Amino acid sequence: MALHADEDGGEGSLIDHLIELRMRLMRGLAGTGIVLLCLLPFANKLYGLLAQPLLDKLPEGAHLIAIEVASPFFAPLKLAFFTALVVTMPWLLYQAWAFVAPGLYKREKRLAMPLLASAVALFYIGCAFAFFLVLPSVFKFLTLVTPDGVSMMTDINAYLNFVLVIFLAFGLSFELPVALVILVLLGWVTTDQLREARGYAVVGVFVLAAIITPPDVVSQLMLAIPMCLLYEAGIIAARLLAPKPGAVRDEA
Repeated sequence: MALHADEDGGEGSLIDHLIELRMRLMRGLAGTGIVLLCLLPFANKLYGLLAQPLLDKLPEGAHLIAIEVASPFFAPLKLAFFTALVVTMPWLLYQAWAFVAPGLYKREKRLAMPLLASAVALFYIGCAFAFFLVLPSVFKFLTLVTPDGVSMMTDINAYLNFVLVIFLAFGLSFELPVALVILVLLGWVTTDQLREARGYAVVGVFVLAAIITPPDVVSQLMLAIPMCLLYEAGIIAARLLAPKPGAVRDEA
């Protein structure tokens, strides 16, 4: 009978966790859906704002085009959905945090919230950096290298895909300090190892920048230099947050 009681208790606990997970997922999707509905009436204006860095660099008389019949509808809709995800990212991460928090130790709870907040802030900073600094320089370079006799008129869907990739690349690249802190907290590396690997990290950063940015030196440097600085910031943050040798882990 005791065995059956334990099994029933385990099954009940699993069902409770699944119900909790379902509730958190529904809340996250509901929040994103509400923001998306609010953004839909302004989808075309959002696309106009996103296209401005390219429009500012195009020659006089040039403009974006739609080569697919449904592109004028689907491109702004896709942008509105992406914007809704970015706007509700803190809400989505909070739902994930609320689900896993009960199983964390006290020290892990104290560190998790600052790490999550830092991850969101760095992603936003990376996207803003890409929009205000990187995209104008990229489009200036691309318009300068356009061959004579060629009119640069980009498809609106191709432009959106290009910009979203740039946003994701810079947003995720700016998460480097958080990733280093997590690696140190997990015990996979130490701050001394990160300092010793600094030279390899710099080479890797420049290789990565060359792969994910357009083929111009300016945009590559605009990604590589901040990432090198963020690598150093990650080492400093990891050294401050890493548990001291001999520290006893808190009870849950």
